Order: sequence, then C-alpha cells, then structure tokens
Amino acid sequence: MKSSAFTKIFKLLSLSVLVLGLTSTTLFAQTKKDFKVAWSIYVGWMPWDVMESQKIMDKWAQKYGINVEIVQINDYIESINQFSAGEFDGCTMANTDALGIPAAGGVDSTALIIGDFSNGNDVVISKEAKSIKDLKGTNVNLVELSISHYLLARGLEKNGMSEKDITVVNTSDADMVSAYTTPQVTSVVTWKPQVSEILAMPKANNLFNSSDIPGEIIDLMVVNTETLKDNPAFGKALVGAWYEMMSLMNADTKKAKELKSLMAKASGTDLAGFEDQLKTTNMFYNPADAVKFNNSEDIMKTMEFVAKFSFDHGLYGEGASDYGFVGIEFPQGKVVGDKGNIKLRFDDTYMKMAADGKL
Repeated sequence: MKSSAFTKIFKLLSLSVLVLGLTSTTLFAQTKKDFKVAWSIYVGWMPWDVMESQKIMDKWAQKYGINVEIVQINDYIESINQFSAGEFDGCTMANTDALGIPAAGGVDSTALIIGDFSNGNDVVISKEAKSIKDLKGTNVNLVELSISHYLLARGLEKNGMSEKDITVVNTSDADMVSAYTTPQVTSVVTWKPQVSEILAMPKANNLFNSSDIPGEIIDLMVVNTETLKDNPAFGKALVGAWYEMMSLMNADTKKAKELKSLMAKASGTDLAGFEDQLKTTNMFYNPADAVKFNNSEDIMKTMEFVAKFSFDHGLYGEGASDYGFVGIEFPQGKVVGDKGNIKLRFDDTYMKMAADGKL
C-alpha cells in the first residue's frame, strides 16, 4: 500500500542514495572525530537523552578520542529519513523501519545495539471494536509503513484477515493522541507513551499488542556500516556508554531512580508512569543477553516476517522480485535474503566486547 507520503520518502531516499553513492568517500569512507546520533521519544530510547545530559556519552567519547552528539528528533520517521540521507551517523529505530527505510533505500546499515523488544508497548486501540475482527470495514490511524503498521498486519494475519479488510490512515506519531480525541478517529495503532494516554481515556479497548508477538518488534541503535567500519572507536564509545547507562538504571539504588525520573520527565510522565512503561519493555540490560538474542533462530524468523511485510508494501521498489531482495546478515555469516545485496547487518561484535569487559 503506497501513500503520497511514502512516495515522497522513497523519492527522497533514492536521491539520497545516489548522492551517497557518488560522495561516499567524503561522507563515510574516512576516519573522523565528530559524530551525531539521533533519537526520538520511546521508553527504550529515553536512556540516550540522559546519557547526553549526564555526560556519560561524553566520558566514553573522550576515552576513545572522539566527540559524539546525541540529538532528539520529535518526528520518529523524520529521524530515520535524516539518518538515511547521511545527516546522522546513527539513529534509534525499530527493526521493521531499519529494513524498510535505510536498508530498502540502499543505505548499508548495522544494528549496533539491540536495546530491547516491545512486550506490550505497541498497541492496536479502538473506541468501538472489541476485537481485531471488529475492525473490518473501518479506518485505522497509524504511522504508515512503521512498526505500528507491521503490528496491525500481524494482528490481522493472526485473525484470518488482511489489510484489504480495513483502511489505513497515515498519521504522525506526534498527532496520534489528539487525533484519537476527535469523533472521526475510532481506531489507532501507536506506542508508549502515547498508548498510556489513549488507554486512560473512557473509550479505549486494547485489541492486540506486541506481547502477542513477543520478540518481533525490536528496538535498536542503527549506525552507518561504512562509518562504523572506518571508525571502530565510534562503535566502542556508543556501546560502552549504553551499557554503563543500563547498569546504572537497572540497579536498586537512589541513583537509578534519579536517572529514570529524568527519563520519565523527558517523555512527559512521572517515575511511576515510566516504570509502567518499562514493565511492557523487555530491556536487555546485560549485553550477554542481547548477544544471545542476536544469535537466536527467532530473530532470523522475525526478520523474514519483516522482509515479507516490506516487499508486500512496496518498500523494495519496482526492481524487487521477491522478499529476499535485500540481504540481512546475522552473526556467523547467516543471511536472510540476497547475499549479494546485504544492506542490514545484526552485528554482535561490540556488544560482545561489552559482555567480555573489553571496552
């Protein structure tokens, strides 16, 4: 299903990829000192904000002789578009969007950190419907071609339906809560913290959520592969800072509460609200757990689902003959899709360094 918004994004990416191809030696194929990564509001990505404000990122960047700036982008999809266009060296995004936007657009990208998987944070919500099957013939508002779209597609599939049974209305994540308050909008798919606000309203039924497909919506820090290859210090600094933050926030200490309170405030809630969001987030606080997940057969099966979704929704463009058009590489050289066109890599090298205490 192609929207005008997607067509615009695809054209932008095509142009960006062409420019990147022509100027890759100046943009990426070089050692450099200054890096920028982008993040947007979501429970699993709030640590990036505190890593910046509490100078944890600065500490690790200085250790490796570089500078890393962490920048908040309010619009999630826009942050990924900017990463894909080369304006950022790294960006937080879900696995579905990592494949569907930069990788599908020809930008070779690496999932450097597997931060968590959504275990109830992403939800299909309706004022009137009591089940997914009740959505037949109705409009559903969501960020088109995003994790929300993927969740809805999986929910429909599990209930013997398809997207032909409903109409998708493309809506920015920043507008989702206000849209739900209007009489024209009856059903939405979104993620926390928006989910928490909407479910607190009088008419809001949780029809299907990411805990129904555990381990499929994975939250990542994705970096440009060439940038990482030419600048291993960048990968070490990001991963080192991240796992220091994970260790701090997972402890039963006053400091942990202080840090999570900062994350809560930045995401528009209080500590109790943020803790509630964490309950539906399977955080990989320990790098060894993230490495184990990254080496599982499950993640390969999940990315095959995601590849089919991407192909079915035209994200691979007209030249793609099947869902294997884009290659997705995993540890030990395992690949889903075309080994000659690998554009998304789940690389556990740096997470292993963290697990082994070698950063």
